[in-house]
Amino acid sequence: MKKKLKTSKYLIEYSFLVVFFSIINLLPIKFTSKLGSLIFRSLGIFSKKHSLAIQNCKLVFPDLDDKKIKNIVIKSWENLGKTIFELFKLNNIIKKYKIDIVGEKNIKKIIENKKQAIFIGIHQSNWEICVPLLDNLDIKVGAIYRHINNNLIDKLVLNKRMSSIKNSESFYTPKGRKSAKDIIDGIKKNNSVFLLVDQKDSAGEKILFFNIPVNTQTGFIKIARKYKIPIIPMQNQRIADDKFSVTFFEPIEDFNKKISDKDIMLSIHKIIEDWIRSNPSQWFWQHNRFN
Repeated sequence: MKKKLKTSKYLIEYSFLVVFFSIINLLPIKFTSKLGSLIFRSLGIFSKKHSLAIQNCKLVFPDLDDKKIKNIVIKSWENLGKTIFELFKLNNIIKKYKIDIVGEKNIKKIIENKKQAIFIGIHQSNWEICVPLLDNLDIKVGAIYRHINNNLIDKLVLNKRMSSIKNSESFYTPKGRKSAKDIIDGIKKNNSVFLLVDQKDSAGEKILFFNIPVNTQTGFIKIARKYKIPIIPMQNQRIADDKFSVTFFEPIEDFNKKISDKDIMLSIHKIIEDWIRSNPSQWFWQHNRFN
C-alpha cells in the first residue's frame, strides 16, 4: 500500500512539473529567471533551510549585522530559484547568450592538444552551466550529479542536462559507488572531469574552510596525482539575470610528494573563500557545510 501511495505521489509530482515546465519553456529566459527568483524568495524564508543558511552566513561573516546577513541569504534564495528554473533553458543560455570567458589562456592547451583536466567549481551563480560550457568548448567531460528520489523527475532533469551537451563522450553519472568507476573510466578515455568541491564529504578529511575544520573531499587530488592531470579552478559568476562570466584559473599541476593532499585542498579552499567573499549572495548557503 505504501509503495502504491509513493508511486502515485511521484507520478503526480512528475505530471505537475511536466506541465509547469512546458509553460516555462514558452517564456523568455529573463522572465523565467525572474520568476524562479520571485518564487524562491517568497517560499525560501519559510523553509527549514533558511535558519541554517542564516547560521552558516554568520559563521563566515561574524562582523556583519543581522540585516546584511538576511539580505545575503534572501538573495541566495533568489539565485537558487533562478538556477533551478534556468535548468530548463540551458540550451538557450549556452548557445544563444554570451558567457564571458576570462583566463582562456589557462585552458588553451587542453582544447588545442585534446588534453584532459579536472575542473573544479562550487555551488555559486548557476553551476549547471559549467558542464555544457566545457562541452561546447570541445572539452569532453564527465560530471557527478545528486540523484533525485523521484525517478521520473530525475530522468526529466537528466534529459534536460544531456540535451545541452553535444559530445557523445561527455556524460553525467549519479553520485554513488558507480560514479567513481564512471569517472575513472572516463579519465582512461582522455575525458576531463567537472566537480563541485564546496560541500561536505562525511568520509573526508577535516580541513579548514573559513577557519572552521570541516569534512572535505580530497579524492580528486589523488586522481590528479595518479593520472598526472592538472586541476583547474573554474569560477562562475552571474552578471545579470541570464548572463554569466566564467573564469579559468591557473592550473594546479605541481604535485610534489612533499605537499600533502590536505595542504593542496587547503590552498583550494583559500581560492573558494575568495570567490564566496567577492559574491556571497550567489553561494548556496542552505547546505549543512559547517556541521
